Amino acid sequence: MPPYSAAPGLFPSESSTKVAGESQPEIQTAWITAHCDGGARGNPGPAGFGALIQDANGATLAELSEFLGIRTNNYAEYSGLLACLQYALDHNHPRLRVVSDSELMVKQIQGKYKVNSPDLKPLWQEARSRIAKLDEFQITHALRHKNKDADRLANEAMDRGMKRTSAPGQPAPAPLKATPYPKKSEAPQNPYAKPTESGTMLRGFTRDGVVHILGGATLP
Repeated sequence: MPPYSAAPGLFPSESSTKVAGESQPEIQTAWITAHCDGGARGNPGPAGFGALIQDANGATLAELSEFLGIRTNNYAEYSGLLACLQYALDHNHPRLRVVSDSELMVKQIQGKYKVNSPDLKPLWQEARSRIAKLDEFQITHALRHKNKDADRLANEAMDRGMKRTSAPGQPAPAPLKATPYPKKSEAPQNPYAKPTESGTMLRGFTRDGVVHILGGATLP
């Protein structure tokens, strides 16, 4: 009778999962930090995101920068977050801390704000799905001046997308700005008014078929 051999278990032991000559991916245990930012020039307009990812000692692991086409500012912010999450998953970093200057996105991810926008809802759901694959995750809000590197990378992405490059040795061109809204509304001119040579309008009244001009002015 042949010797008894046990059936393979549903959960193989650690030694049985290793293949000779095949290197296993190294799982990092320390926290990494991602400063991310997104922007759009026009909202919607040419949009892009940028992210600076650092290890626990502050050394740079990666710089992410991508042009997104014509999108809104919030879409760009979420795209930056998704890129950071994907980087952590792809490079076996199970502990990710994200810093963003978008208070809206941060509080939506934290569950403090509801996501009402139909454009942002799928991005929020995808972000939550990727977060669930990490061991630990944190996201905090920071003011823009504390997120300068990510802001720079986002602007570089928008510049590339808009084909705005600078000559070697020359400073980068200033970021484009959206056309501002008018500070005050101006009433349309009266189409029936007949301005005089001085540009002022004559005022008066008629009585018994005679035109009387007020203010001592005379008809031209």
